[in-house]
Amino acid sequence: MTKTPSQETVKVWGRIFRIQKKALAYTEKALKAAQLPQLSWYDILLELDKAGDQGLRPFELEHDLLLPQYGLSRLLDRMEKKGFLQRVPCPEDGRGHRIVITDKGRDIRLKMWPIYAKAIEDIIGPNLSENDLRTLSELLAKIDIPEE
Repeated sequence: MTKTPSQETVKVWGRIFRIQKKALAYTEKALKAAQLPQLSWYDILLELDKAGDQGLRPFELEHDLLLPQYGLSRLLDRMEKKGFLQRVPCPEDGRGHRIVITDKGRDIRLKMWPIYAKAIEDIIGPNLSENDLRTLSELLAKIDIPEE
């Protein structure tokens, strides 16, 4: 028989999802108001920028992303059409490709960051002290989700 979560566990679960939903909506609204791409584009560009000139294979990118990944290929197609990334042949697999950020992709990511950073600060900054943030970070790190 599986253990039933306590009321407090269910309350925390609900709060995590409500906060995530509100935070994403707030950030997306701020990016849209600044006429910038959506947050998932930022996350992709950040991972590609961190990977450097070697880029990432699509499955590596999917693993590293913070947002849910459905329709990644179509999203990458749209970003490539905008000139933010390019697909290059993969030397270790002749059929595969690596995804590499372009200079234009770096530029738009750098334009997005101040809007994203302000959203993070607006949502978390005024509500938690540095000590609160450390404690919350430590508590969240204790939640271990098994990989599939």
